[in-house]
Amino acid sequence: MFAGRKQKQTVSLWEMRKVETIEEFYKRKFNWVPETMNKEIGHFNVFRLDPYVGSRAQPVPYSRRDFYKITITLGSGKVYYADKCYEVQQQALTFSSPNIPYKWEHLDKITGGVFCIFDQQFFHQFGNLNQYAVYKPEGSRVFELNEDQLAKASAVFQRMFEELKSDYVHKYDILRTLVLELIHMALKMQPNSDISGPQQFSSSQRIATMFMELLERQFPIDEHHPEVTLRAPSDFAAQLNVHVNHLNRAIKENTGKTTSQIIGERILQEAKILLKHSPWNVAEIAFALGFKEATHFNSFFKKQVQLTPLQFRSI
Repeated sequence: MFAGRKQKQTVSLWEMRKVETIEEFYKRKFNWVPETMNKEIGHFNVFRLDPYVGSRAQPVPYSRRDFYKITITLGSGKVYYADKCYEVQQQALTFSSPNIPYKWEHLDKITGGVFCIFDQQFFHQFGNLNQYAVYKPEGSRVFELNEDQLAKASAVFQRMFEELKSDYVHKYDILRTLVLELIHMALKMQPNSDISGPQQFSSSQRIATMFMELLERQFPIDEHHPEVTLRAPSDFAAQLNVHVNHLNRAIKENTGKTTSQIIGERILQEAKILLKHSPWNVAEIAFALGFKEATHFNSFFKKQVQLTPLQFRSI
């Protein structure tokens, strides 16, 4: 996306800040890219969870969580979504998406499992994943499994492994069906109850943590993340399924700053980076950072830095 000027130093600095893409992950780890790594088809893959849990766990790939994910976990633990917390007693089916940050606690107690990842493009023209409750902010995303449910869900994942290895020309249609089978299996279950009582982290701490993750997930601005989509406190509150006043109180309590201050500071930081290390003009940078007009960006930047964007760029 950054066409135009080609400066070795600029490229180097920019690449240092980029989050590793999934294509880069495959090339680095396996020296190949799956055939579904295609803008038309989208991406799907399925993995055993074993290498990423336990006392000697490897770092989980896709740390930026750019993908939808469905996981079977074997073992106990806690999962936090904004101001909600779910406790897994033995085994569970969990759902996560790029828009809803989460955090697992006590991963050392997870003994195994399996997970699949896929992007929105994989379901292009096959429906909107976000219409399902498991991928809505207010929906339940953690489902405790009994032995019979575990066997049925595990069988679906086993079919995913088998289909992915097959040469069947329409195997990705089958894989989409298997993903939907897991979603509908979960929707038929009774949702796990939220935990009540004292927790290690307060509700406001969890909300503040999830807010910061959602904010940071939008950066750096590059060809893979070309623009900011969450800009106002109300945008973040809607994504976290909390009232904006609740979000503002949580941020103020945990950071001493307002929600708008923190958003503005992060926008300013990214603006400086783009002005110094990208070939975009000021209007393009303004649009990428969520400003409807370049004049609004100029006023914002000058108020914070006492320089216009062009003056800052020329220094």
